[in-house]
Amino acid sequence: MADDTFVKDPDHPIEVTDQNLDGAIAAYPILVVDCWAQWCGPCKMLGPILENLARKHKGEIVFAKLDVDKNPGTAQRFGIRSIPNLLVFKNGAKVGDIVGAMPESKLIERIRDILG
Repeated sequence: MADDTFVKDPDHPIEVTDQNLDGAIAAYPILVVDCWAQWCGPCKMLGPILENLARKHKGEIVFAKLDVDKNPGTAQRFGIRSIPNLLVFKNGAKVGDIVGAMPESKLIERIRDILG
């Protein structure tokens, strides 16, 4: 998928797949990918938090969601063993992981720590 197919500065988490993840990583300087599954309770708790963060940090951080049941390649590629697992990318490189659900203030603090 070409970079221009991604929305510029989305205000909501975008959906990514095994097929278009690399395009999203290339398209957005800062990308946080929520690896989740429908059956995961903590993942569902994190959903509204990511919606809020996507709105608040529009133009700065892009949030994405990837269903690991439908996209096992990404889970395997990044060694994801437990979810929710947020993959943090900066300028095309993976710079960190955040595993588990947490309050919004703690989550953005962790993201900022990873991004430096």
